[in-house]
Amino acid sequence: MLRERYQEIDETIGILEGLYAEVFHEVDCTRIAENAQFKGLEGSLGAVYYNFPHAGSVGGFFDSHVLVNWRHENLMRLFFRALRFYLKVGGIVKVASNMGAVGVRFSYIIESAYQNEFEHVETVPFLQWSLRRYGRSYGDRRDAYRRPDQGEGYNVQKAEKDMVYTFKFNPSGATLPPQEIRLPPTLRTLQACRDGPFSGRTDQGRAELAKQLHKRFVMECSGQHVG
Repeated sequence: MLRERYQEIDETIGILEGLYAEVFHEVDCTRIAENAQFKGLEGSLGAVYYNFPHAGSVGGFFDSHVLVNWRHENLMRLFFRALRFYLKVGGIVKVASNMGAVGVRFSYIIESAYQNEFEHVETVPFLQWSLRRYGRSYGDRRDAYRRPDQGEGYNVQKAEKDMVYTFKFNPSGATLPPQEIRLPPTLRTLQACRDGPFSGRTDQGRAELAKQLHKRFVMECSGQHVG
């Protein structure tokens, strides 16, 4: 998939490894503890950067739609919870996102960090950040033939409104309750939808799509796939 969408991926990995970086593939940032590559790294990370997080699109829906937006909030909640076991006390986390993002909203980032004892210490414009030359992509199939910096950027999310939210891990030592997440819409709610990918479908078509999406959403909430 990476090679299909990003022809330069091998070159990029080569540059990183030439700088003595280790490149891990297929890392689910919400389930780090289940990745064997991170074994032994508990409490050792000093800094984590997450540029423009996104839980993945659901065909036919805008990110802001109530039936799918919960996925982006869960991404942030589970991301910060996973980091608790791998960051040093005082470690820094920087998350870049747009002020106008309707998927991973700034409130999801701030609140999810707070829930997991990451103190918000600073917000700066992305264009003022030392790593601002990061080449942003769409993160979907469009990347195979164009990028936002090739004449057509995001319609709403302008670079001038990209922000970097900085947090410091300051655990209290108390045992936190299990991480709460947003539950997916019920099958009945999905069956009642008439817009997005449900628009123009027959009753049978809507019922079949509702079952498919409900199965997918339940799997995501069960940890089989998030983002």
